[in-house]
Amino acid sequence: MADPKIEEAKAALRLKARSTRAAIANSSRVAAAKAVAGHFFDAVPLAPRDIVAGYWRIKDEMDCQPILIRLMDSFQPVCLPVVLGDEEPLELRLWEQGAALYEAGFGTLAPSELSPQVEPDVIIMPLLGFDKRGTRLGYGGGYYDRTLVRLGKKPRLVGIAFAAQELDAIPREPHDVPLDVIVTEQGARSFEHASA
Repeated sequence: MADPKIEEAKAALRLKARSTRAAIANSSRVAAAKAVAGHFFDAVPLAPRDIVAGYWRIKDEMDCQPILIRLMDSFQPVCLPVVLGDEEPLELRLWEQGAALYEAGFGTLAPSELSPQVEPDVIIMPLLGFDKRGTRLGYGGGYYDRTLVRLGKKPRLVGIAFAAQELDAIPREPHDVPLDVIVTEQGARSFEHASA
């Protein structure tokens, strides 16, 4: 059960984080996404069979496409999330070479429902904000929380964001799984969670 005071604090942080992210100049977004891709590949070692879950950018999120293109070009297995319902976990579908993507709601694209469902080794997560402990401020829908609980293995969680999205502190509840790595246009940071 979520703590009402923490949820209220998170709601206020979401408003602040949305306006901060929306204020980032369009002219700097493409270069930032390319820089994030470079830092991602420097900071997140991948084995050839590691499945990487990306996402299709919505509105003013950090664009994951430069990472996805490089993964696909190097034949790294990639999957994309699909929202099935408000209280459901995400369905993670393999995006196979040459396969078309289809509208999947919320302005996203995803592989067809005939694509295999997979469990990723790395999940690249969109976010509204992050803090110095690796706490991720999501949108409040709980989709990634529900998805992580049902997975049979613990993937590495990589948040990608603009550096301006860093917040001083985000309250963390028991169900909030911290990021392993945050990647911004300024570089990558890894987090130790033993003391978190």
